[in-house]
Amino acid sequence: MKWKAVFHGLVLGAAFSGMALAASGPSSILNASYDVGRELFAELNPVFAAQWKAKTGETIEINQTHAGSSSQARSILEGLQADVVTFNQVPDVQVLHDKGNLIPADWQTKFAHKSSPFYSLPAFLVRKGNPKQIKNWGDLVKPGVQVIFPNPKTSGNARYTYLAAVAYALDKYKGDHAKAQAFAKALFSHVPVFDTGGRGATTTFADRNIGDVLVTFEAEAHGIAKEKGEDKFEVVTPPISLLAEFPVALVDKVADKRGSRALATAYLKFLYTPEAQDVIARNFYRVRDKKIEAKYAKQFAPVKLVTAEEAFGGWQKIAKEHFASDGLLDQAFAKE
Repeated sequence: MKWKAVFHGLVLGAAFSGMALAASGPSSILNASYDVGRELFAELNPVFAAQWKAKTGETIEINQTHAGSSSQARSILEGLQADVVTFNQVPDVQVLHDKGNLIPADWQTKFAHKSSPFYSLPAFLVRKGNPKQIKNWGDLVKPGVQVIFPNPKTSGNARYTYLAAVAYALDKYKGDHAKAQAFAKALFSHVPVFDTGGRGATTTFADRNIGDVLVTFEAEAHGIAKEKGEDKFEVVTPPISLLAEFPVALVDKVADKRGSRALATAYLKFLYTPEAQDVIARNFYRVRDKKIEAKYAKQFAPVKLVTAEEAFGGWQKIAKEHFASDGLLDQAFAKE
């Protein structure tokens, strides 16, 4: 439809607004991103660079650094000069304001969908044939089942796993928090090793052949199955899971210091364009663009998604009750 073409043109045009200002800025930016985002941004960055060159004549480079998003946030607070962040958890962006004043308090208003251009959810990767018949969260605590996911203290990926498991238990036990906490504790007892990040957990499961199920983002699970062979693995999307937003932000103080604001802002706006959304969906993330969403609908299983606000009262409350020292996460980790 004509109005859609106009809208897409406006989105793409907005992504490159301010290009005239970029000529005096740096020819590269650093994107600090989450651990399992390597393949996605390896595909996205050349697309953006080619579009930028076509519009401005400038050759640019998008440099990447990947680790657990909580670790990345700490590195930026300690001085890592990242122009932009593309994380997988809201608190890891928020801390850049709360503890470093590196971004504004209203950072979630700077881009659409609360500055989250795509999303995913915790899902399961099992070995071919699903020998342990793992279909829902309750199956993870069956006798003899070994579960692989990284350490929630260092990985946003794993924090979503922990919270999704608790949300499932709250739903199952009609809001009984004691039973939900007991379920989380039981789940942790089924994890033989906690890697620091999502990619380490993937290696443990897929390459070292440890465990019966890997709990990770749905996108990562599909990517592993595609890369390693669908004759070896299959993806199970549980009937209920937690919405995993992938928030982005301009690190204002770094961008202004380096003079990269125009380039860095255009890069983040680019993630919302149809071209970028298509790449993102091809990498098995769920996207915001309705046309691209429909194009890839068949690759996604239906799921009931609950939000952090619905299940826990929001990220501030989660941080205080679950992730603070001696909070519910620490209690779940504690051995009897």
